[in-house]
Amino acid sequence: MIDMREAFHVGVRVADLDAAMEQLGGALGVRWASPMVRDAQPVWTPERGLERVPLRFCYSVDPPMHIELVEGSGGSVWDPGDAPGTHHIGVWVDDVDAEAERLVSVGWTVAACRADPDADGTHGIFAYLQPPSGLLVELVSREIQPFFEAWWAEA
Repeated sequence: MIDMREAFHVGVRVADLDAAMEQLGGALGVRWASPMVRDAQPVWTPERGLERVPLRFCYSVDPPMHIELVEGSGGSVWDPGDAPGTHHIGVWVDDVDAEAERLVSVGWTVAACRADPDADGTHGIFAYLQPPSGLLVELVSREIQPFFEAWWAEA
């Protein structure tokens, strides 16, 4: 069961990561981790299957709630297109696959995930799920939490 006390970020799609960091940093009084660049981020979607897409992202570093800025490539789940802005909330979970299966069993759909669930039934270290009402929730494996905490601590 998702524990909303484990919500740790709000994901925001942006067209220009550097500009968004500058615009939001001072206005909101947040500090940013160094941006991450993925030339070929694996992501699976029902429409496109498993693909590798360019991705740039960063997080604000101060808890309790982080802001994730995501500059996605055209056509990807992170593409801001005509709708930049709030995209999802992220929650730490112990078992991405089990939680994704539970949500699917109550009518949610998998919008995107790190691995191809059709190939081996696993979602990987993250999965975006959505109920019919539209809220997009990113389940993030707690096993990668130490990586994020170290990244944020470097700022």
